[in-house]
Amino acid sequence: MDEVDNLFNPSLAAALKKLDPEDGEQIMEYLKTHALLSREKALLQASVREQKKLLVENGKLKKDIEQLRGQLQDKQKRRSAKAVLSQAPPPHSVSPAHTKPEGGSTSLPGATAGVPSNPPPSASLSDVKDRPSRRRRGEKKVRANTDTLTLGEESRIDASRLDLRVGRILSIRRHPLAETMSVQEVDVGENSPRTVVTKMGGGKDLDQLQGSLGVFLCNVKASKMRGVASQGRLICCSASDDSIEPLVPPAGSAPGDRITFLNYPGEPDRELPSKLKIWELLLPDLQVDSKGVANYKGCGFEVKGKGLCRAPSLTNCTIR
Repeated sequence: MDEVDNLFNPSLAAALKKLDPEDGEQIMEYLKTHALLSREKALLQASVREQKKLLVENGKLKKDIEQLRGQLQDKQKRRSAKAVLSQAPPPHSVSPAHTKPEGGSTSLPGATAGVPSNPPPSASLSDVKDRPSRRRRGEKKVRANTDTLTLGEESRIDASRLDLRVGRILSIRRHPLAETMSVQEVDVGENSPRTVVTKMGGGKDLDQLQGSLGVFLCNVKASKMRGVASQGRLICCSASDDSIEPLVPPAGSAPGDRITFLNYPGEPDRELPSKLKIWELLLPDLQVDSKGVANYKGCGFEVKGKGLCRAPSLTNCTIR
């Protein structure tokens, strides 16, 4: 709001108050609100343009990958054809040792044995054994290229891999085995609600959270917390162990709405790999800024077309 105040000269507010002492202040507030809406509209339009540009680039990359894959398959077919042709037996030829000499005498058995009628079988067998091994080595190369593409996807460590959604807390109760935990039934836009265990219960008025909207991480692996299986994670901000607040989605949000990041347009994982610890790696860059807006590396938690996710009252704190 401070940036919007700088857009208007203080003399403008004074002039409006003089012209209309009763409604001058309301007119000024209307102008500020209109300026804010215009700025958010411009940001959304820029987001859409950037997304379209990335979609076009992704399409080009897919075509390039398909072409490379086709070239690899063609090379593999040519190698297989060469191997088959090379394994074909040579045409049968009559050995001179078996022909009858002009003098009419037959050839000696020793001389006949000295000249082999066919090439040694050991050489052909070794060639046959070697060629499949060459083909297998070629196949391994193709697999290595495919594995490289898969590793490239997994090496992308940013907030776009998180499946963050708006959820409504249908019911909430204290954990039967832990006073500092609570068990929630949450609607995240699926056919049935999810059970989410949260380390937030001691000293909290849990009834106030029932029916409210929150931000939930939905692609973590289900795990038991003190005997109760948790199928998600409630995203909170914290200034200390005693000061914890759940993030609040923008007005007009509905269960199942996706939280995205303008500068990180990738698709979330179906399930975050537990070995890579993606959530733990991203935590240092998840913050609530001085205006109370939740962000990743300065890019806000956004529900497209509806606004940004915020902390209810905390500022300059961490997200967990």
